[in-house]
Amino acid sequence: MSSDTLPDTMAAMLLTGHGDVDKLVYRDDVPTPTPGPGEVLVEVTATAKNNTDRKAREGLYPVKKGEVTSFAMGGEPTLTFPRIQGADIAGHVVAVGEGVDASRIGERGLLDFNLYPDARRDINLTPDYYGHGADGGFAEYVAVPSDQFHHVPNPELADAELAALGMCSYQTAYHMMTSARVSAGERILVSGASGGVGTALLQLCRIVGAVPYAVSQQEKAESLKALGAEAVIDRGDLAGFAERVLEATGGAPIDAVMDLVGGEMTDCFIDTMIQDMKARTTYPRLSIAGASGGNISEILWTRIYLYQVHIFGVSHGTREEAEQLIGWIRSGKLKPVLHAAFRLSDLHEAERYFVSRDSNFLGKIVIVPDSQWDEHGAPFALEGHS
Repeated sequence: MSSDTLPDTMAAMLLTGHGDVDKLVYRDDVPTPTPGPGEVLVEVTATAKNNTDRKAREGLYPVKKGEVTSFAMGGEPTLTFPRIQGADIAGHVVAVGEGVDASRIGERGLLDFNLYPDARRDINLTPDYYGHGADGGFAEYVAVPSDQFHHVPNPELADAELAALGMCSYQTAYHMMTSARVSAGERILVSGASGGVGTALLQLCRIVGAVPYAVSQQEKAESLKALGAEAVIDRGDLAGFAERVLEATGGAPIDAVMDLVGGEMTDCFIDTMIQDMKARTTYPRLSIAGASGGNISEILWTRIYLYQVHIFGVSHGTREEAEQLIGWIRSGKLKPVLHAAFRLSDLHEAERYFVSRDSNFLGKIVIVPDSQWDEHGAPFALEGHS
């Protein structure tokens, strides 16, 4: 498709303010973006749904009590309305901006979702992302930096599956591990293991040679073991959680916890790691990248410093980590965990389904533009949906 045959307008879901799903408004007269210097225009075929979409919409990123706000690590909030959300974008290049080789037209790829503050490859201190500080993939087209739209030709991966491998989950998971210096042979406890970041962590642990233990419902045990979990531990009664973990590990200590839950579970995870310090060979480490179980945890700080617990707060990763992940995707080492696809016009339904998360929910759901549905969405629709 040449730039002179692109439509002037496109369909998109616009976030019009903080609030419930009624703040998401579907329009078919949104101006089609034009790629600027160094950018490519991508025709979107699938965009994975992430919890950050909901949290940004509802204003659940406070850094002070009682605050309702979006992600604002650079100082001023960058989420302005209307905004097109959707970070994990798969699609095909249909036009290029100044300075980009036209040979890229036709490439299928996956977006590194970060809005990097500078060119550094090893650190990302003020993270922001497409779908928040700039328009994302809940639309038919999006303009993104050419060097962040990575070519992934793998014919065995459908576009919806490629979106399910998106950086928002996988890069967060990998940065949790690199921050905590997870290494081969270590035992890693993964909370929220059935979600996008959790399923990514199970696979990534195995890639680097670590042994992951999943915290999840027993109904999902076989699926999680197939992804790499050594054992699946039910949260159950918190008073007995540490004992259940030690039973699963054969009495060996957990080296590090990848915490996606927060709330009362965080102190429970710390307690699990410090049960027998004489048996440890490394400092206890906690990487936290979520607060689905509560934004406030009650922790005895004496336990943190006396037991030398290392805590790492993680949001986004680096360019280096994104490129490593793309390499693993291209080589087939990472496998998509795709739960279902929804039409873009049905995003309200997708949001409600995402929050409900019944016992069958595992992995990612993706959003497919209505114009792409028959090819890229219908094969992955929920039973009873078409």
